[in-house]
Amino acid sequence: MRIWGMALGGYPRNKVARYALRDRERGTIEYGRVEEEIIAVGSAIIGSQLASGFPFVVDGMIDWHDIFRPFVESWRNVTPTGLLRYFDNNFFYRIPVFIDDPEPTNPVLAPRVRRFLPLAEPASIKVVIPGPVTLVRMSQNKTGLSDSELIERVTALLADEAKNAAKAGAGLIQIDEPFLADIDATVDDAQIAVDMASRIKAKAGVPIALSVYFNVPEASVYEVLAKSQVDYLGIDIIDAPERGQALVTSIPDVKPVPMLGVIDARRIYDDDFNKITEIISGMVDKVGVKELVLTTSTWLDLIPYKYAIRKTRLLGELVEHVAGALEGEAYTVWG
Repeated sequence: MRIWGMALGGYPRNKVARYALRDRERGTIEYGRVEEEIIAVGSAIIGSQLASGFPFVVDGMIDWHDIFRPFVESWRNVTPTGLLRYFDNNFFYRIPVFIDDPEPTNPVLAPRVRRFLPLAEPASIKVVIPGPVTLVRMSQNKTGLSDSELIERVTALLADEAKNAAKAGAGLIQIDEPFLADIDATVDDAQIAVDMASRIKAKAGVPIALSVYFNVPEASVYEVLAKSQVDYLGIDIIDAPERGQALVTSIPDVKPVPMLGVIDARRIYDDDFNKITEIISGMVDKVGVKELVLTTSTWLDLIPYKYAIRKTRLLGELVEHVAGALEGEAYTVWG
């Protein structure tokens, strides 16, 4: 069995990045200087992932205020407005308000890929996009379109972003749909998310990961996700290990490769490798997968920078620990 790891998403800002972005808002620093600082911090974040043996790395997205904002600010007919709590975290996002069909203006992902790709060698760059269902469900729809219609419009824009990112050199596209772990998520939401992910995959032409976190989804929702055509399916396991284990093992013939969130990204404390290995072993014995991806439970931007870097290292060590316990081999795709 092949086992490998990767960080799920964005990283927190360190002091250098915080000061640079603050000064940009105040207008006391040149734009080019801010870009230099962001690239410098991003290179350190990429380096921590390379040192941990990850085959796909993220640039850290430290200049993103939330997962929606870069896209919302790059589309016409949608505006970020007031702050709202992002699920049950001590973290806020600006609510996007759609007033008409969204239209693209500036590309978001492709320039980032070109900027950071040389720093990622020998790994590949992974880019993350907000899931269309999560984005629309957490926005205000004043377009006159139904939510389903708006989700399709948003999907078209995100599919173009994914295609252009892949052309620029991205090796993996991750679609984040945390709304599907919410108690209000329905089977219909899951089916729409799966359908939209298929459209994005068809246009991107590179492997696609569908990631659900902040909770273990309902069994009925997971059943739909397990039948999707994406390459990897991410589930946040560590917050509710027993429920997560029961869910993953309930469907032994899952099509996507399981992507398990086992390093707790919402707490600063070191993770118990033996406990995590026991959880994973129980799943592997029942599901019989040939490939397994271990990730952080969510983005690492919910904890301070130094702990995020430590969690990155712990994830790399955990991959080796689990591989040894399962008598497998830690697997990285270095090209």
